[in-house]
Amino acid sequence: MLNRWTMCCLSMMVLLCLLSCSISYKFDGGSIDYNLVKTVMIRDFQNQASLVYPPLTQTFNSQLRSRIIDQTRLREVSNNADLQFEGEITGYDVAGMAVKEDAYASMTRLTITVKVRYTNNKKPEESIDQNFQSFQEFSSSRSLDEVQDQLIRDIVTDLVDQIYNATLGNW
Repeated sequence: MLNRWTMCCLSMMVLLCLLSCSISYKFDGGSIDYNLVKTVMIRDFQNQASLVYPPLTQTFNSQLRSRIIDQTRLREVSNNADLQFEGEITGYDVAGMAVKEDAYASMTRLTITVKVRYTNNKKPEESIDQNFQSFQEFSSSRSLDEVQDQLIRDIVTDLVDQIYNATLGNW
């Protein structure tokens, strides 16, 4: 009987220990100190690249804004913000890759570069002025017009992830 009682007590203690111990990971708010930082200003990024594809600007601005506003508790304001995002799209480049034996490229790479100026008015040492770049490759047997919209969505998603992680994610 005592053995059964001991086992029951030990089981209860282990269960209590497991329930009281928890590890919490947070993947959506980055490392933002919401006691210190409450507002953000996101200026539209203009396309300054030598080759301009008009839908790129709207796609980039909307994905960046959505990621920051939807995944944080920051309130967007038009001036005097705790955090500021501004910059421009500086590169939209198409280049042949993987040259075949007949001297034609079998793959083509679309690369987009964005210059970001992130200002943290509460912790100026965390501010950055940096270029971010991402690319996608596609078969040269397809035209850029055929694949451009999907490539842009994929590239912009990667760029927004890079920007978020470098600024708010603090990775």
